[in-house]
Amino acid sequence: MTNYEITPAAAFTQLLMGNHPGAIAWVKGSEQYPDLSGAVKFYHTSYGGVLVEAEIFGLPNISQPGSSNFYAMHIHDSGDCSDHFSHTGLHYNPGNALHPEHAGDMPPLLGNQGYAFSVFYDKRYSIQEVIGRSVIIHAKPDDFTTQPAGNAGDKIACGTIEWTV
Repeated sequence: MTNYEITPAAAFTQLLMGNHPGAIAWVKGSEQYPDLSGAVKFYHTSYGGVLVEAEIFGLPNISQPGSSNFYAMHIHDSGDCSDHFSHTGLHYNPGNALHPEHAGDMPPLLGNQGYAFSVFYDKRYSIQEVIGRSVIIHAKPDDFTTQPAGNAGDKIACGTIEWTV
């Protein structure tokens, strides 16, 4: 590989292929969506940010052939996924920014007949800062406007972000 071909994307691809995330949230669906599950992985990068990989199965549009729907995904303050995810708090927002500028605002998931795969790079937080918080998937897409959380609908899945061993 020549120097002009070495890009962050090449480094990110190597991280994903090595499959050694620094942290992971095992996401599980609510009682209404018991088949919803997956993992959101957080990788340390040499660029000072975090590479996030989400692979989610069993999203609500799974039974609709050819369907494609967006679902909001956020990091919330608390990792307590009990009691119908009612204790997860607000979006992780250490800078007191307006929505959608919260550190916990993530790109939406694009569910294709129940399956979503997403990878993105984020420099708004470190892995250390999000340990013990939760990843939440919502029933609707984030409208990127409504305060304080984007009118994303019910919390349909939750996972606590934990260090990997």
